[in-house]
Amino acid sequence: MAKKSIDAVDVSGKRVLIRVDFNVPLEGGKITDDRRIEAALPTIRSVIDRGGKAILMSHLGRPKGEGYEAKYSLKVAAERLSELLNKPVAFPSQDCTDQAAADAVNAMNNGDVLLLENLRFHKGETEGSSELAGKIAQLGDVYVNDAFGTCHRPHASMVGVPRAMAGKPRVTGFLVEKEIRYLAEALGNPAKPFVIVLGGAKVSDKMAAIEHLLPKADDIIVGGAMAYTFLKAQNKDVGDSRVEEDRLDDAKRAIDLAAKLDAELYLPKDHVCGKSFDEDGGGDIEVFGEHIKPGFMGLDIGPETQGEFARVIRNAKTVVWNGPMGVFEWRPFRIGTEQVAKALVEATEKGATTIVGGGDSAAAIEKFGLADKVSHVSTGGGASLEMLEGKNFEAVDVLDDA
Repeated sequence: MAKKSIDAVDVSGKRVLIRVDFNVPLEGGKITDDRRIEAALPTIRSVIDRGGKAILMSHLGRPKGEGYEAKYSLKVAAERLSELLNKPVAFPSQDCTDQAAADAVNAMNNGDVLLLENLRFHKGETEGSSELAGKIAQLGDVYVNDAFGTCHRPHASMVGVPRAMAGKPRVTGFLVEKEIRYLAEALGNPAKPFVIVLGGAKVSDKMAAIEHLLPKADDIIVGGAMAYTFLKAQNKDVGDSRVEEDRLDDAKRAIDLAAKLDAELYLPKDHVCGKSFDEDGGGDIEVFGEHIKPGFMGLDIGPETQGEFARVIRNAKTVVWNGPMGVFEWRPFRIGTEQVAKALVEATEKGATTIVGGGDSAAAIEKFGLADKVSHVSTGGGASLEMLEGKNFEAVDVLDDA
């Protein structure tokens, strides 16, 4: 799966079309978290430092796809990028395919940076339109995919543009290169013991990953709300905890498969519960053992479970974590997730490869200030989960092999 990277291409004097992921959170028209812009800097700098012209394209939010909408404009991202690079970033027009955008690209000097307006102002972006892809492809001599968070989507900028640029270099940026290295290669041949930690709300979101990973894993840890579907499938009393009734058979199948494959499946043995789903648990927080009383719902793993999960993780040589153990945003229910994060750090210090699979897990490990103490934190929640399911991405397949 190794793909050619941007550092293997002579970009001097070339128009380098880079698909970045600047889908940043906004509040009142201001960026509240610029990590995605910062993550693209090494690729952008590699191009402009070697005399290339960096033409960036991204989506932002979910506009209707019927033209310009001010609240989804990437102008704010262009301004932040300019501050981070300490140089001007051109932002030519309200349409990534109009004449003003093309003229601005043609006027670029070596080392310049330009950001096109939101791709999703065109319906054709999410529809994978070859017509839109063809127009954008005319702007570049080299194509770079550095938007891992969108790699699982067959959109025009991800698949159509590199297809339309057949015969020209089509490569990964450093961010996508790193994601593929960790997620695909670590999973392809993991050092043992290989431990998978899955959490979050829904069994339905993680079932494909569980079935794909069980044959490779030594241990699978299941926490979060999804654990209550598994526990109910084992006839445990789960009180008012969230259960996907239509997924009980899936949970039973996974439990049976783990037993057959000799993989150890760890489920919570005790629970921090509240009477309602809010920050103080409805004013009544209790710890229950194996069985939860009616009227209470599980909102975090309990102390015994925290210790057991941490012990398994600390002894691993490869760990992949996707999904929190409880409602970590609320102080009374954050400890289980925090203990998992700390155990991941300890495993890393002992030489393990530790991968945090985007989304809520990435938000949690950032919140605890531990993101730089594990091997890799993925930038793509949905994309990393699909990679854990063993899916191939057309957006990566279309790039040149190393």
